[in-house]
Amino acid sequence: MLRQYELVDRVLDYDPDADEAMLNRAYVFSMQAHGSQKRASGDPYFSHPIEVAGILTDLHLDAETIATAILHDTIEDTVATPEEIERLFGASVARLVDGVTKLSKIEAQTENERAAENLRKFLLAMSDDIRVLLVKLADRLHNMRTLHHISKPEKRRRIAKETMDIYAPLAERIGMYEFMREMQSLAFEQLEPEASESINRRLEQLKQGDGDRIEKIASGLKAVLARAGVEAEISGREKHPYSIFRKMSERHISFEQLSDVMAFRAIVPTEEDCYRVLGIIHQRWPMVPGRFKDYISTPKRNGYRSLHTSVIHADSARIEIQIRTADMHAQAEFGLAAHWAYKQQINGSDRQVSWIRDLVEILDTAESPEELLEHTRMAMYTDRIFAFTPKGELIQLPKGATSIDFAYAVHTDLGDQAVGAKVNGRVVPLSTVIENGDQVQILRSKGQSPQPQWLNVATTGKALAAIRRHLRQKERVEQIALGQTLYEDIVTRLPAQIGTDALSHALKRLKLPDDSSLMVAIARRTLSDAAVMEALMPGSAGADVTHALAPQSSAISIKGLTPGVAYDLATCCHPVPGDRIVGLRRPDAGIEVHAIDCKVLAELAERSENETDWVDVAWGDETEGAVARISVMVKNEPGSLGIVSTIIGGHKANIMNLRLDTRDKSFHTNEIDVEVHDVQQLMRLMAGLRAADAVHSVERV
Repeated sequence: MLRQYELVDRVLDYDPDADEAMLNRAYVFSMQAHGSQKRASGDPYFSHPIEVAGILTDLHLDAETIATAILHDTIEDTVATPEEIERLFGASVARLVDGVTKLSKIEAQTENERAAENLRKFLLAMSDDIRVLLVKLADRLHNMRTLHHISKPEKRRRIAKETMDIYAPLAERIGMYEFMREMQSLAFEQLEPEASESINRRLEQLKQGDGDRIEKIASGLKAVLARAGVEAEISGREKHPYSIFRKMSERHISFEQLSDVMAFRAIVPTEEDCYRVLGIIHQRWPMVPGRFKDYISTPKRNGYRSLHTSVIHADSARIEIQIRTADMHAQAEFGLAAHWAYKQQINGSDRQVSWIRDLVEILDTAESPEELLEHTRMAMYTDRIFAFTPKGELIQLPKGATSIDFAYAVHTDLGDQAVGAKVNGRVVPLSTVIENGDQVQILRSKGQSPQPQWLNVATTGKALAAIRRHLRQKERVEQIALGQTLYEDIVTRLPAQIGTDALSHALKRLKLPDDSSLMVAIARRTLSDAAVMEALMPGSAGADVTHALAPQSSAISIKGLTPGVAYDLATCCHPVPGDRIVGLRRPDAGIEVHAIDCKVLAELAERSENETDWVDVAWGDETEGAVARISVMVKNEPGSLGIVSTIIGGHKANIMNLRLDTRDKSFHTNEIDVEVHDVQQLMRLMAGLRAADAVHSVERV
């Protein structure tokens, strides 16, 4: 653990004007506040914030950030208060400490909720001051270094998974590759211990087999460049175990089949030298096609700049070479931290932090923790492509992004009103995938609004979140209107008229905040008619014997609808899972799900052409079954219905209702509602019935 004078001297070495007195006060205050607290390792707890501060001094961060690191656990784990921190260290440090503290107060039920809430607080805090992120990443890095002291394996794995899913990608996104690589390596050891041990063992065997191979290649590179008159600092290493593991997994190959486990770096004086070195290397060794990347002319979104190439060296070995200047290297290793140390401030328009604004915007639109994680992981993990607006503005997108993603990347309003696009001058649909270097112009219309089918073609978290937000708002308006219609019907079935204050009393009994919430609950069928009647007029629910709205089966799920929207399976065609289906949106009746070949569908659509929307829907993955209606004509003789019943039971179907339709001397026809898992089961059942001697015909109704 760093002693007080050692830590302060580290800061003064790179910042002679730093507030030495504040750093000394912070050290003493934290030591006294944590007192006799211990870590899992048995070390004094105070050692942890000091080590975190030490990590940040390596990045040459300002005194306020170092003080924040020293104090970052005092509010959460000691009796210290935010007011005390502000009085002793100033408003800026107090705000930073409070930002870091908020990230640690994670209380949620499920793992996804806990991880998502962690990420939510993280992004909100760091959007206010990026130094909160730097302190938290250093905090997580030190916790990972000491993770082996935690005795419970499941806790170690949980922390490692959270690090791999959230903190390492965040470090990568702001260009702090040293932090990212170490976090990934430490998490990999916990999550895949056997694979980690195996890869490390094989790397060690490679070293023992040809221990100076990397040094030989590095010396050869340096000599080739020196003969061409270029002074370069050359370094080499084996790739990190987790990086190797990912390549093995992605390519489905063994360690022995990997041809590029070595990476080299050339640091040169100027940007011009970078391109000279690239030409010299390509003249000396054959390049591997498709492996050249120019991140100098087109930097990554986190500001990373470098040239990447792979060549075939001696013995047919592939090696990766990165070429950059010293400034580019500092940016590559420490990213936004290096930027901060240089400028001592973060400009909100800087490209390194522009992606953070996109993620913060998603916070306001993601409905569930799972949705938030889905969007942010997509934003942090994916490879990027570059496209241009007609004015030449560079827009970065994940590989596989579509025109609708491009529209939302430019501006949310543009995405909401998009009707098409021109890519390189050619009119294309919004589903068109954007390629690297495309020029994209979005065609818009003020009358346009996001459509449900856009969810099938959008890929970015920003686009998906904006589309879902709009659809949820639209569905809520429709639910309120539908709920109002159903509510008025409920009121007419009450045994007496209600007073003007009955609704307000009902809201209190149902613990609902306002009328709209009640209408939505009625439309979604989370409240039964009886419950609403009882709330409006206690004792009245039993008087309603006309009809009750049956609750929607939770066993049936439909994709393409906003979660919670009211829908019904149409009784004219009785669709079951496996049928091709379409939704019919009608303001007075919610959404009806029909089989695509329903005989009355065209007539229904024509009759309601001014009030109907078609909705692209599909059966959900968790759908367990539905009720189909079949018409069975059987011989008019004893035992015929018994045979039909036996066949239906033998096919694991359940008879829900049976009605005699027609009857004559020789045959009678029955309409039978059967519960089946999917259309394939229904077809097998109908074939089984047709094969019976007692059955004349079977048709689906």
